[in-house]
Amino acid sequence: MHPGTAPGILKELTVTRLNRLCDALSATGQTRSPFYADIQKGTMVRPVKIGPRAAAWPAHEIEAIVQARIAGASETELRKLVDKLHAQRKEGLQ
Repeated sequence: MHPGTAPGILKELTVTRLNRLCDALSATGQTRSPFYADIQKGTMVRPVKIGPRAAAWPAHEIEAIVQARIAGASETELRKLVDKLHAQRKEGLQ
């Protein structure tokens, strides 16, 4: 148990980095418009709010999508991966 956390809040603490937009774009090799279009299509994960006017993307999620694209994943497979990554975010809160 981590100090200051209630039971059940954290299943497991995973070290990850949050990428701001410029880092996420660099990691994917995309420019802003196609990156946000992919979010709308469901083939890129949604950002995590880190402040009132700030958002970031978990680095491990971006990396998983990049690896899937390198492996030749279809849009349908990418959508399934994105859904799985979003579900894992929610599981971390339970």
